[in-house]
Amino acid sequence: MRKLFSYIVIAVLVSSCGIYSFSGTSIQPDVKTITIPYVEYTALRVNPSLSNDLTEALKEKYRKLTRLEEVDVDGDLELVCTITGYDVKATAVTANEMASQNRLTVTVKVEFSNKKYPEDDVSNNFSAYEDFDATMSLDAVESGLCETIIEKLVEDIFNATVAQW
Repeated sequence: MRKLFSYIVIAVLVSSCGIYSFSGTSIQPDVKTITIPYVEYTALRVNPSLSNDLTEALKEKYRKLTRLEEVDVDGDLELVCTITGYDVKATAVTANEMASQNRLTVTVKVEFSNKKYPEDDVSNNFSAYEDFDATMSLDAVESGLCETIIEKLVEDIFNATVAQW
């Protein structure tokens, strides 16, 4: 019984400080809103759905794992992302100098600002990739690759901004 009471007291103390949550975020208690504008696309190679898919995935992540209210403008936090790279390159070559495996890499420039705590601002590039068999066309595997890449990017961006890992 004493152990259970100790666990409850620790849980209350940790959650009452208002900075750390069990979802892994460290958001100050007076930070209440976030603005996530549509992800801009400036990469040379075009994927018409990537901006929308990344925008929605980011919004969903912050909605599910934080207490922040999403607002269209002037949020306490602002997350501005631009897809700057969308590249396919050979990663493995056979003895006949033919590609046996290709890699799709997506690069996103992130500008994260915290109006109340500017020391938490983040400006960084994030990249994620997935490999695929060179016998497959990019069109055939692109959708699945992009889903996995978006998951990785969203996790990295979330951790660097509000989880501060």
